Amino acid sequence: MSAATTPERRGRTLAEGRTTAPGPSRSRFSAFVRTAAEAGRLVVQPRMGFAELPVMREGLSGVRAARATAVGTITLDSYTRVNDHDSARQALRTGAELNGFPLVAHGPRATRRMLEGLAGADFPIQVRHGSALPYPLFEAMVEAGIDATEGGPVSYCLPYSRVPLAEATDAWARCCELLAAQDEQMHLESFGGCMLGQLCPPSLLVALSVLEALFFREHGLASISLSYAQQTNQAQDLEALAALRRLAGERLGATDWHVVLYTYMGVYPRTPLGSFRILEDSARLAMLSGTERLIVKTPAEAFRIPTVAENVDALEFAAAVAAEHAEPVAATETGLYEEARMLVDSTLELAPTVGGALVRAFARGHLDVPFCLHQDNANLSRAYVDPHGLLRWARPGSMPLAPGDTESARPLSAQSLIDMLAYNERRFDREQLVRVRQGSLT
Repeated sequence: MSAATTPERRGRTLAEGRTTAPGPSRSRFSAFVRTAAEAGRLVVQPRMGFAELPVMREGLSGVRAARATAVGTITLDSYTRVNDHDSARQALRTGAELNGFPLVAHGPRATRRMLEGLAGADFPIQVRHGSALPYPLFEAMVEAGIDATEGGPVSYCLPYSRVPLAEATDAWARCCELLAAQDEQMHLESFGGCMLGQLCPPSLLVALSVLEALFFREHGLASISLSYAQQTNQAQDLEALAALRRLAGERLGATDWHVVLYTYMGVYPRTPLGSFRILEDSARLAMLSGTERLIVKTPAEAFRIPTVAENVDALEFAAAVAAEHAEPVAATETGLYEEARMLVDSTLELAPTVGGALVRAFARGHLDVPFCLHQDNANLSRAYVDPHGLLRWARPGSMPLAPGDTESARPLSAQSLIDMLAYNERRFDREQLVRVRQGSLT
């Protein structure tokens, strides 16, 4: 076993990963994460939301009692994400099923009462929402005393809405300024490293996460996290996370920041073994990369919304894996940092503000998310998964990137796209099939 993966070594790696020491934080969410990281513990977090107040409280209580260093999550419903609060209220009145917590419909006062005696410095809460125009949500969160939320002007606009990017950018500027005006700032996490969940090469994920973090800082926020979603090759993910930490350290100065990793966001394994194996890989990736916080998934993800017990099982499993020793994995060396840095720097040159630069970059195709159909995304770039699971550029569109090789530039068929989308599902579910076959032969 390697001493490089002990909790003590993990803590030193976190400190070494920042080229500039973070400044003082006014966020109890980031303070909780920072304290855990300094002790060598990975913070784990579910994506969990229930419509009724007692059920939501029960879910948060279950997470708090888990055998893990965990923070709570309140995931909002689809009506609330698009500001259709009347429909959310109607669903509450009639008992219609909602796929999350209708924060605005319940109201800040009821939400604050639901969190009394539960949320605190030892158990901070994050709201997850998916809204391109979230100002009403932010007002409700501030009044309810929520510790943290997430999203961003690009990452919650392009994948999830038809809202023009310029409009979303203006809305998110107002949201950031609302948080910055509070005596106790809410922590804000960029979702930029999770664009579309899969088939977006890591250099663009890293660049978007850094650019959104710079946007948050530009509008007064001092407590920020940057995201990255597990992809299809652990060695490449290690290179990407190292690039993200390096760029954040260089660009965010004295801002208090940390990194959050998402367990794979794409087509998920359908077998229990495959699901736990991909979660195991994400927990090891977090540990090996010095990532401070991990968003987990459960074996139920491929079929339905997970129960409280299933969420707790996933949290405890990930925490147990992260506490184990693991052999180091050599990261790839593909120039990912240089590519991400170039995308960040060349974007910032397009306008005097980060928000203006983001709008102009997408208008020109200077930033272009593969397979994203939003009207403000050029959708000229393409990516592919190579035989080793590396996620690569096939065509960069108008982005200032080197084109892919001749083989990858061939037209993409519907079947090849389906095969790439199912890459991790097949890879991790195959392990259960192999074990079953081996068992039948013994």
